[in-house]
Amino acid sequence: MLETHTGYEALAVHVDGYVAEVRMNRPELQNRFDHALHRELAQVIEGLSRDESVRAVLWTAEGKHFSAGGDMDSILAGNADFPQLMNQIDEGRRLYRAFADLTKPLIVALQGHTFGVATSLILTADAVVTMPTVRISDPHVHMGLVAGDGGAVGWPANLAFVRAKRHLLWGEPISGADAYQFGMVTELAQTPEEVVETAWDLARRVSSLPPVAVQLTKRALNKQFHARIDDVFDTAFYLEALSATTNDVREAVAAFREKRTGEWSGK
Repeated sequence: MLETHTGYEALAVHVDGYVAEVRMNRPELQNRFDHALHRELAQVIEGLSRDESVRAVLWTAEGKHFSAGGDMDSILAGNADFPQLMNQIDEGRRLYRAFADLTKPLIVALQGHTFGVATSLILTADAVVTMPTVRISDPHVHMGLVAGDGGAVGWPANLAFVRAKRHLLWGEPISGADAYQFGMVTELAQTPEEVVETAWDLARRVSSLPPVAVQLTKRALNKQFHARIDDVFDTAFYLEALSATTNDVREAVAAFREKRTGEWSGK
């Protein structure tokens, strides 16, 4: 039976049988990660991890983009005010660890382009369905920022190390077709509708299996990922906080909005 949970600003949550669908539903904002989405998504994922009636989580989005990544106004606000920046870092750390600690299988229906923090979270998933033409990227360096909100953990965990470095240091996208070839995503579909349909099929299939066996296997697999998180994640995120205080960040936002090449001072 389909249940819909309301009261969210940036999300819609639907439960169908043993599957919970978490849908980002602000296509007019390209599902960007502002304070509302950070807070609500962390709260929902943490709650679903504890919910015994849920056996699989499906993450979807409305619109052409899955997510445009970080919010420009939030970047500038953190640049201007150090306490606010640290609150943003703590908020981001909570969100990433909620995904990394999730005890239920996570399936992502990646129907559109994804950038930055959204990509980092997608790379914690257990199955990712996308299309050949979708662009997957982490352009932190283009914005004067360290790829600290999970990129330095998730990309090397899902790709050969040299290829992860190639994409993070240049901040250039990888296509869905190449991501499938490299093993970064698990299934390809041809239309956004087929992406969602395939993802739902995967979610229903894994939710029909013995839940104790699936969830304890997921916990064991999480331990593999946690080793990388413990080694890299906090250092990378605090380095991102350091980079977020620079003049180059303000210039990056201005250049992006004005559709011009940035002029970097290295300060």
